[in-house]
Amino acid sequence: MIKKCLFPAAGYGTRFLPATKAIPKEMLPVLTKPLLQYGVEEAVSAGCDTMAIITGRGKRAIEDHFDRSYELEHQIEGTSKETLMTEIRGMISNYTFSYTRQVEMKGLGHAILTGQTLIGNEPFAVILADDLCDNDEKSVLSQMIEVYEKNPECCIVAIEEVPKEETSKYGVISGNEIAENLFKIDDMVEKPEPKDAPSNLAIIGRYILTPEIFEVIKNTKPGKNDEVQITDSLLTLAKEGKVLAYKFDGKRFDCGSVDGFVEATNYFYNKG
Repeated sequence: MIKKCLFPAAGYGTRFLPATKAIPKEMLPVLTKPLLQYGVEEAVSAGCDTMAIITGRGKRAIEDHFDRSYELEHQIEGTSKETLMTEIRGMISNYTFSYTRQVEMKGLGHAILTGQTLIGNEPFAVILADDLCDNDEKSVLSQMIEVYEKNPECCIVAIEEVPKEETSKYGVISGNEIAENLFKIDDMVEKPEPKDAPSNLAIIGRYILTPEIFEVIKNTKPGKNDEVQITDSLLTLAKEGKVLAYKFDGKRFDCGSVDGFVEATNYFYNKG
């Protein structure tokens, strides 16, 4: 049912300056693969075949990565290094990649709205590549799609417990647990101070959204940091009983931070 995955990738990556002055943060490698490729692999594992990527100025490296490089391929043809290109070649051959630019950085909600032209009128997934997730048995997005298939009228957000003192980094939910690890949301707050947080259940960078979200975003006023927050748009639907939060099984690394990026690198290195 979910065939398209949206990747907002227009941000500046200022926490990784000066590296991200010329390199998109989504192209920073954990071992030998850029963050965005891990995200695409997760989408593929969940049955998606169309990747819709929101880019911006200075992001051409993303499009180049998911394209053939004839000169490079010619240079390594017949050598032991040729096998290193097998995964990315398969992606390029078997899946569709489409792009549009977010001209102004106006928040995640605005980035998702920018992708409407690529998504059309159908439910879709959203992956934020700097939230790198791992599960050997079933990817986080696969788990979420299973939840969605049982609740096709609802948007689904992935959540995890975070230390109370870190709630100001996330959208935070409160709600009633209606099944194991599944909550019906009654409130959502974008980056609340710990004293104002409704819980310690934080939204991470995985969403299943219904096409209804586009009209809601259009009518959502800028909120925190004068940006159009997807949390605020989802709250509108949550008040209608249309948003569920799923506490996923797996590991998640905040690769938007240096600490999380190093932790992910060590984890995947040791995993082999």
